[in-house]
Amino acid sequence: MREAFIVGAVRSAVGRRRGGLSGIHPADLGAEVVAALLERAGIAGEDVDDVVFGCVSQIGAQSTNIARIVALSAGLPESVPGTTVDRQCGSSQQAVHFAAQAVASGAQDLVVAGGVEVMSLIPIASSALVGADAGLGMPRGGRKWAERYGDQEISQFHGAELIAAKWDVSRAEMEEFALASHRRAAEAAGAGLFADEIVPVAGLTADEGPRPATTLEKMAGLQPLVPGGRLTAATSSQISDGAAALAVASGEVVRRLGLTPLARVHSTAVVGSDPVLMLTGPIPATDAVLRRAGLRLDDMDVFEVNEAFASVVLAWQRETGAPADRVNPLGGAIALGHPLGATGARLMTTLVHHLRRNGLRYGLQTMCEGGGMANATIVEAL
Repeated sequence: MREAFIVGAVRSAVGRRRGGLSGIHPADLGAEVVAALLERAGIAGEDVDDVVFGCVSQIGAQSTNIARIVALSAGLPESVPGTTVDRQCGSSQQAVHFAAQAVASGAQDLVVAGGVEVMSLIPIASSALVGADAGLGMPRGGRKWAERYGDQEISQFHGAELIAAKWDVSRAEMEEFALASHRRAAEAAGAGLFADEIVPVAGLTADEGPRPATTLEKMAGLQPLVPGGRLTAATSSQISDGAAALAVASGEVVRRLGLTPLARVHSTAVVGSDPVLMLTGPIPATDAVLRRAGLRLDDMDVFEVNEAFASVVLAWQRETGAPADRVNPLGGAIALGHPLGATGARLMTTLVHHLRRNGLRYGLQTMCEGGGMANATIVEAL
């Protein structure tokens, strides 16, 4: 099989809910990022074979195959198609997987992969809730689901609490983790470490989520998400707006167009996991991608593990033994935010730039996903 090279990786800054990106149409946000990606990488629109974009809440302004609308809004030729992916929070990481698989198989030569989500406009679970209000039913309302899983609560919040209890992750431990995420993100921003990856959109040039002034005392004063629970808003990812995109190309296209490869997609994996616990997938996904790559955990120079909730990452660390100083070194979604359909590509963009800037070789990215799934990707910097 052919190799799949990442030849460009950019993102918008991540905006807070009702923040600097809240007034921009999702297709315009995605288009700004895609146009900047192609310009920076030196790629002409007619050289793109496909646009694969992740988006979770595909309703309203994010419906009707937003990938295609993003491609056209970015000025790509009408001959360039687009398709939208929903693997829940891993949607744009899956978009990168699809792009790499298409290139490696020889089916396509250059694919734009990314994602977008404007949660200020379209809140989480909108497609299900609006559908239910319209009398269209609920996703897990079928008889066969009930026969297998009964009527127990199925939600990411419930899953995150179950994980905290199963792995005995205390509230204090999660608050320490959250504080470190904010401090790492603020320090990275202050040092200009995100400058090369961020595309200014709507005048926003820096992530709005990090709170460098937060303290453990402030976190301790928050009410738990559920009575008697361990998780609070401070130990959960932020509701956010954002977009990110990467260009994935074959070696032949890299040579013919004179592109600069930043990294290669070394190995990919996707797994299913318990849909009630829901968010444990990164644990088996990490094992799966390492086995597929023929590498060991110790070979990884850095890990990007999505901070959907602090309990998810801490349970993953307990199971894998990954050293804390290599995990989310520039902060994660607790500080930077989690624009659902864009986060996978945002993490990959940050990972690729971090590896190259520091002369590192291997990075592993994984993230939990609604429904009990997880993607994992190993990239090798070049």
